[in-house]
Amino acid sequence: MALRKVAVMGNPILREVAAPVPVKEIASERIQTLIGDMVETMFEYDGRGLAAPQIHESLQVVVMLWDFDAGKEAYLKVLINPEIEFLTQKTSTYAEGCLSVPGLTGDVSRPNHIRVKAYNEKGEKTEFEAQGFAATVIQHECDHLIGKLYLDRMKDLKRLGFSKEYGRFLAQETTRNPRPEGD
Repeated sequence: MALRKVAVMGNPILREVAAPVPVKEIASERIQTLIGDMVETMFEYDGRGLAAPQIHESLQVVVMLWDFDAGKEAYLKVLINPEIEFLTQKTSTYAEGCLSVPGLTGDVSRPNHIRVKAYNEKGEKTEFEAQGFAATVIQHECDHLIGKLYLDRMKDLKRLGFSKEYGRFLAQETTRNPRPEGD
């Protein structure tokens, strides 16, 4: 495993649509090394999740720290070629930051109940539902696979700030207390 450089906003790779990984290649040394490098890089930069394009690999691979199951220990979740289905039109707003947009935090509204279909790191099909902040994290990371950043999803740029200032002023209204919206 190796620590990789994180691409930051302005790098064209972050605006590309990532290529799917052929299922027969998931077990390959190349993809397994990529997953290991992504995990190491995510932890080094204190990230919650990381998509392959963020480390200059235009492939549909996402890793994330999964600790959304109440009372269960955190574990790593790997999603390869993920597909998201929105199960509601209701949204919640959470503060989002990104390793590729360092130093900024902003409020983003996203559907708050989704179904995810993907392959795991072993090449096995996986399907699950996620709600609330977990759904937000998955959508944020999967946006990287279609060339989008969380800034593209923001409705009000007045809710964007440098992370330190966001924490001092804007977070009083939003952070970790989602604002439900929609029906």
